[in-house]
Amino acid sequence: MASGTWRGTVGVIKPTYGSGSLVEFIRLLPEGVGCIPMYGGVREHSERGYLAAMENYHLKVAELAQIGVDLLHPEGGPPFMVRGHKAEQEIVSAWEAQYKIPIFTSGMSQAQALRALGIKKFVGCTYFRDQKMNDIFTRYFTDAGFEVLGMEGMDTSPDEADAVTGEMIYQHLKKSSNKFPSAQGIYLLGSGGWSVKDIVTVENDLGIPVVHPVAARVWYVQKLLRIKNPLKGASRLLEELP
Repeated sequence: MASGTWRGTVGVIKPTYGSGSLVEFIRLLPEGVGCIPMYGGVREHSERGYLAAMENYHLKVAELAQIGVDLLHPEGGPPFMVRGHKAEQEIVSAWEAQYKIPIFTSGMSQAQALRALGIKKFVGCTYFRDQKMNDIFTRYFTDAGFEVLGMEGMDTSPDEADAVTGEMIYQHLKKSSNKFPSAQGIYLLGSGGWSVKDIVTVENDLGIPVVHPVAARVWYVQKLLRIKNPLKGASRLLEELP
């Protein structure tokens, strides 16, 4: 084991090469946890594009398993959510049986984070203007046992995520929360357009937790590696580490 990874190494498969969230993920990881990134090669942000990327995920999972990581995280909610919750569980179970390594997807870590925060019904926020895709995400979490009050898309697409500002995110989340006042929390789909620090003000103003994909990822890595490294100012999830 390399000296810088004395607590463990996680292998991640980013959906695209332009995933700036990798930098934030590595920055928020506890000292002593290493990261080996690979890429799933999603070329088209559509149902067809996500379905087509799965063969690449299979290859990268096998490669990371051969390297010998302690955890394996194929990232990107949509490539798995388009298949449905049941199919995702079957894919991951087959990988774990073959490679003998704990494996989790983005959707799995986010669902676990929602449960840990005591959130049973929530409003989701995405940067997909495509209602068909937002309906797919809703079905995934409904099948996972949650009450999804709404899956509110911004008037953008994943290809335009870099143009989304912190102010735009704040307004979108606040508007979505006001629309569904009974929500126990807010769920964010996609990590390319908003950073963890963008959600702290929303949590403080609205008084409910926000599950950000990167925060959920870091939290679940700590949970599986049995590490407790709370982070102040990095969302309720990472401050409290439930």
